Amino acid sequence: MARIDQTEDWRTRHAPTLSAFESLAVEAYGHLPDEFRSLTGNLIIEISEFPSDDVFEDMALETPFDLLGLFEGQGISERFTVETGQMPNRITLYRRPILDYWAENEETLGDIITHVLIHEIGHHFGLSDDDMERIEASAEIAAG
Repeated sequence: MARIDQTEDWRTRHAPTLSAFESLAVEAYGHLPDEFRSLTGNLIIEISEFPSDDVFEDMALETPFDLLGLFEGQGISERFTVETGQMPNRITLYRRPILDYWAENEETLGDIITHVLIHEIGHHFGLSDDDMERIEASAEIAAG
């Protein structure tokens, strides 16, 4: 029986690097609606392989694959407190858990990264799941 090659030449491809992940995240963030991005203030997006030991323990994770991303910073209700030395808001995306999720689901890597960004920002700022779904739909349209 003849088979048609459908591998799309995956033999020569590597998993996306930390810098490739960062590029995807920055691009995804750029496609989010301005009103949504304005909630974040001066946001830093970082990429790590896995959560740190401190995050692992603080969040009582069972495995390092349990967390795809983490928002650290001040929400809207905390934003107007006066504190010196305040660090900018930060989202860390965890490359290996995201790759694991990607391998087990039928979504594009870009869509997963966008979803994690929106949910990390949205949950921290008290947005509903419906609000976040609308923002995701808007980001998909902007990304083309």
